Amino acid sequence: MNKNQWLESLRSRRDLPLPILTFPAAKMLGITVRELVSDADRQARLIQAAAQRWPMAAALSMMDLSVEAEAFGAPIRYFEDDIPTVAGAIVHDDKDAQNLSVPAVAGHRTATYVEGVRKAKALVAGRPLIAGVIGPFSLSGRLMDMTEIMVDCYMEPDRVRLVLEKATRFLTDYVLAFKAAGADGVLMAEPAAGLLSPALCAEFSSFYVKQIADSVKDEHFAFLYHNCGNTLPLIDSLLPIGADAYHFGNAVDMGEMLKRFPKGTVVMGNLSPSDVFRKGTPETVRQAALALIGTCRKYPDWVVSSGCDIPPKTPLENIDAFFAAVRESFSRS
Repeated sequence: MNKNQWLESLRSRRDLPLPILTFPAAKMLGITVRELVSDADRQARLIQAAAQRWPMAAALSMMDLSVEAEAFGAPIRYFEDDIPTVAGAIVHDDKDAQNLSVPAVAGHRTATYVEGVRKAKALVAGRPLIAGVIGPFSLSGRLMDMTEIMVDCYMEPDRVRLVLEKATRFLTDYVLAFKAAGADGVLMAEPAAGLLSPALCAEFSSFYVKQIADSVKDEHFAFLYHNCGNTLPLIDSLLPIGADAYHFGNAVDMGEMLKRFPKGTVVMGNLSPSDVFRKGTPETVRQAALALIGTCRKYPDWVVSSGCDIPPKTPLENIDAFFAAVRESFSRS
């Protein structure tokens, strides 16, 4: 993939949106989320099924933000039809932070997810394949507990930095493994950074995200940044990351975000995955999509998307309605 050509195609083919969408396709395959998260073959088939049904600007791997914490040793709670979650912190003090080992990507389910992308690459033709990973502050929050890390940014900043450094080393290796497996880019989810002030976001999140981005992106590999928190005050803290595209959630007004982002930077979002996609009807999804497009279409760098990962139990007809609304709107252009 030529990254710059793909980014330009996002502007020219606005009828091809990029929602964060894979898990709902499990319904088409008759498999559970629990079966998916530990099976590379099923993951590849899921990515293929989603790409075949929905005309997206890229194929996406699954956004499972428990994988990386599990690799570090965090306990995980699994569900039949929902995404796994981290069940408890493993870093409680300085000694825990010092003893925390950086795991190899070959261990745990990280290897499964990399293999799933490798297998999917052979099944998905005609569009880029984007892998999904968690961001360093969000990963560190899962390892330390989110409440504790927020306090420790003030009270024990060196402890936080130590965990962040280890998280960054691991995530860099993880993204490079996806790259070697054939992924054309990565979408890094850093939602916990949306809880930070601009200064703390720059110090404890963007500084480390930029290290990863600089280590992995090139003319053939795109780095996309996702944050579904309150990012409107954080724009100046996020731009130094130098991401190829920024993806935002429905916690912010997308029109306001687009007003403040510099021209030439691709910005994606932000229909609510829960209130619009999961809880809506085909007609309410259609109306919400048309309203968002009506507000944001005047910005040529904007790509219509969900605000975050669309939940596994979302009705397929609601997702179909979203794509139909996008076609309806941009066919008028």
